[in-house]
Amino acid sequence: VSPSVQKAFDEDNDDDYEEEEEEDSEEERKVEAKGDEEGPSAGDVFALEMELNRENKKMMKERRNRSKLPRALRGLMGEANIRYARGDKEDAVLMCMEIIRQAPLAYEPFSTLAMIYEDQGDMEKSLQFGLIAAHLNPSDCEEWVKLADMSLEQDNIRQAIICYTKAIKYDPSNVRYLWERCSLYEQVGEHKQSMDGYRRILNLLPPTDGEHFMQLSRDMAKSYYESSDLPSAMGVMEEALRRHPELVTDESINMAAELYIANHQHDKALQVLVQFCGIVLERGEPKPDLVVVPDHVPVDIRVKLMVCLIHQHVYRPLDSMLTSLMEQSPEELGDLYLDVAEAFLDQGEYNSALPLLSALVCSERYNLAVVWLRHAECLKALGHMEVAVKSYNRVVQMAPLHLEARLCLSTLQQQLGRPLCALKALEPMYDPDTLAQDASAAQQELKLLLHRSTLLRSQGRLDDYLDTMLTMLAMLLKVAMTRAQVCVKARMWAGVRHLRLVKVSKDLVSDIHDQEAAYQDISGKTSVLSREDWWLLLVRCAELLVDSSLEFYSFYDVKVKRKELEFFGLSAAFLDHNYRKAYDYIRLTLMEKQEWPMLWNVFNQVTLHSQDVRHHRFCLRLMMKNPDNHALCVLSGHNALVSGSFKHALGQYVQAFRSNPDEPLYSLCVGLTFFHMASQKFVVKRHPLILQGFSFLWRYVEQRGPCQESMYNLGRALQQMGLAHLAIHYYHKALSFPPLTLEGIADDQVDLRREIAFNLSIIYQASGNTEMVRHLINTYCTV
Repeated sequence: VSPSVQKAFDEDNDDDYEEEEEEDSEEERKVEAKGDEEGPSAGDVFALEMELNRENKKMMKERRNRSKLPRALRGLMGEANIRYARGDKEDAVLMCMEIIRQAPLAYEPFSTLAMIYEDQGDMEKSLQFGLIAAHLNPSDCEEWVKLADMSLEQDNIRQAIICYTKAIKYDPSNVRYLWERCSLYEQVGEHKQSMDGYRRILNLLPPTDGEHFMQLSRDMAKSYYESSDLPSAMGVMEEALRRHPELVTDESINMAAELYIANHQHDKALQVLVQFCGIVLERGEPKPDLVVVPDHVPVDIRVKLMVCLIHQHVYRPLDSMLTSLMEQSPEELGDLYLDVAEAFLDQGEYNSALPLLSALVCSERYNLAVVWLRHAECLKALGHMEVAVKSYNRVVQMAPLHLEARLCLSTLQQQLGRPLCALKALEPMYDPDTLAQDASAAQQELKLLLHRSTLLRSQGRLDDYLDTMLTMLAMLLKVAMTRAQVCVKARMWAGVRHLRLVKVSKDLVSDIHDQEAAYQDISGKTSVLSREDWWLLLVRCAELLVDSSLEFYSFYDVKVKRKELEFFGLSAAFLDHNYRKAYDYIRLTLMEKQEWPMLWNVFNQVTLHSQDVRHHRFCLRLMMKNPDNHALCVLSGHNALVSGSFKHALGQYVQAFRSNPDEPLYSLCVGLTFFHMASQKFVVKRHPLILQGFSFLWRYVEQRGPCQESMYNLGRALQQMGLAHLAIHYYHKALSFPPLTLEGIADDQVDLRREIAFNLSIIYQASGNTEMVRHLINTYCTV
């Protein structure tokens, strides 16, 4: 034996292992003596050295941690153990405490204390001292497992998981430890950690243990599937089928096909069925036209095959298989009936799905709400509305909280001309207490109320529509209404019960203690509708409130309150884009307040968006009563210009020009009116009209100053008069100016470069300068 090997055995002189070293030395001496007698060769000596080196490394790896107990205290530790063995536990405890005081990193006293307290029945203290001992001597796997069992006895699953983790650290290939920890992870709901542990177990299982590998793979795939992790489930089953194809059972095939179908990978599911079940597909062009299924294939796998063929639009081979399936009782194979029916529904084959669903709804075991719902959907798609209504009614009876069924039933009833039945289908689903406590129920109720409000509005039942809107707003604005001490209450009015907003005292309003929870509740409710939909809901509700309030005769006695309500109505109608109603409000206000420029600005906005010409006659009648009103003068001129009454428009603009000659707008309007008059087909003295138009237009340019706007208007007038060579000059000057900057208006809204470039391109196009046209369009008119 070489000196290096001998040295490896002599390096550790710890007293705890003296006997082991003496035995090793004795074996070495025997080997040396034997070698001297027989005269070993060089190869034998080298092989012996390598073997001893491997054994030495293995022994050092498995050797437990060196004790941290000083030599001087080992006698006291031995005495403590002797006292414990004799039953003198109090002295043993005192001795252990003294050892801990002098050597706190030694594990032996803690281990002895754990055994003492375990004998006394104090399992909590025993566990604590045992954990300390285990942390000081962490390589003892069996001790960690014992502590894990003690933790489980005290219902401390987390502590048990930690103990098993420590044991696995020092014995990572122990399948039993991994399995126990995975089970504990499942108990505490940590699905990912549990599945990771099972994966480690799969990697540790030997190839000869294929049965356990397949069983564990199926269990893992099922767990992944239940947690909606389809990719992981398919990965586990694919690995199982690849590693042990000879052990694949019908259960494994069925599960793999189910996973592929759930992930809409019907081609892969079909490959699995063909590979492991002996199914033969005779290919036609371009799809299979014949399928041969062995007799031993179970019916559930046959159904998986049918589903795959349906989703691949292969219907010809299905006739015989479908006939064979329907010969079976739906009471026993109802779930398979439903799988095939849903596959037909997904592909729009409603005529093929209807017999299956009809058989299910007539059965006793599968006469369920979900089956009736599929039956109703199928009938609706086929146009059998009356029968579909009956099926939807059955769904609502069996599952009153099924929102989708209620909405579909209401829609069908409305289409069949039964408005009252349509509203009855949308009656509230939950009581107020449930809505206050269950956020998901409140969201469902909001969706139902939204459809109910739309239906009521379409039927013209505005009072009931307003009640529904108030209910929705009360659910949305719960926090705000509580702070404002406002609530929604039902009141009887003229024998009819309707909702009203009522101001109440602070004592009758319950405070909101958890503001964060209330905010989250509101956020969940607002997610039912988009922000724009909620805004329209608010303004429509405000609009209806004002309309209803104006019909209340008491407000007509107080003019101030009536006018305030009219202002509210105007604002709500404008925000709701209901410009016809907004026009009615602003018209009533202007008849009394013609001197307010703000009202005329609102009037302009309303008439601009409404695209209605009713305001022309209104402005004329109002101007006859108020001939000196400046705003009416300008508006009448605009109306006359748009209507083609140029002389009337000129008279109105000249009147406005005389009252305010320094306003550039009026010079522009007068000049444009002259140009329109000169552009008519039959006109006397065309040239004087053009000269007068340009004189006012130059006056406008001088008052406005050289800018993009003034140069564009001048060029546009010259182009209209046919003076294209002059128009080009002013168009190019307009392009050289930057756009104006106006407060409150985006720069893009007043930038005229696109319009200028387009008009220039028309002129250049007429002259044949296509290169300039292309340059202008690409530079200014391309997004």
